[in-house]
Amino acid sequence: MTILEIANTQQSALAQNLPALTIRKEVTSDADWIENLHDACFGPGRFARAAFRIRERFGVDDQLSLVAELDGEPVATVKMSPINVSDMNGYLLGPLATDPTKRKLGAGKALVRDVVQKAFEIPTCAFVLLVGDAPYYGPLGFEPTLPERIEFPAPVDPARVLVAAKDATLSKRLNGPISQWVV
Repeated sequence: MTILEIANTQQSALAQNLPALTIRKEVTSDADWIENLHDACFGPGRFARAAFRIRERFGVDDQLSLVAELDGEPVATVKMSPINVSDMNGYLLGPLATDPTKRKLGAGKALVRDVVQKAFEIPTCAFVLLVGDAPYYGPLGFEPTLPERIEFPAPVDPARVLVAAKDATLSKRLNGPISQWVV
């Protein structure tokens, strides 16, 4: 057996032992669970973060508010806020939160992949922006923007501002304040 065949066999065996992952739209009955999850993951400081202020100003796209379930149990959630930067429409991804007892099972990364794909199916969406860790989001298609070019409504670490874009050059061209999605 080759190394590749061994790896594929091991991966297949591992996959058979993992819980079944499904992704669905968030529903009204998820509200309390999501609020408790955000509190557990981010604490009361979440209300001062730039992403929270953006969601507060521009809302979230209900069509892109998703929940991941493992064996029918909700374990992770993601929201997307419609924004505009450099006269281009896009989304701010976040918060992404996973139940601390269910991490490392792939639910968060699956949500990111799914929500970005859904966002890019919208013709007027050019990018998905976030503030997060490059080692986590980089393999999911995100890359750093030029430092301090995008103006957030609260301080952010410029090294953590990442973007996935339909146009590969966009990460170097986004510039200016975050504003409302232009219809």
